[in-house]
Amino acid sequence: MSAVFNFQSLLTVILLLICTCAYIQSLTPSVLDRNKTGLLGIFWKCARIGERKGLYVEVCCIVMVFSILFI
Repeated sequence: MSAVFNFQSLLTVILLLICTCAYIQSLTPSVLDRNKTGLLGIFWKCARIGERKGLYVEVCCIVMVFSILFI
């Protein structure tokens, strides 16, 4: 089953995308800052979410790990 049809997998993919974009933004800020609009602007927005809501994203990642491992 693909991630589009499985809600838990979709949430996992979104969390991983947010975490990855925030990590890339912290290493090389110029890569994502160039593309603030358009289709590639999604990655810039995910990086902003990861930076500004870092605590909530971290808690969601921990909950998702326990959900995947134990449920």
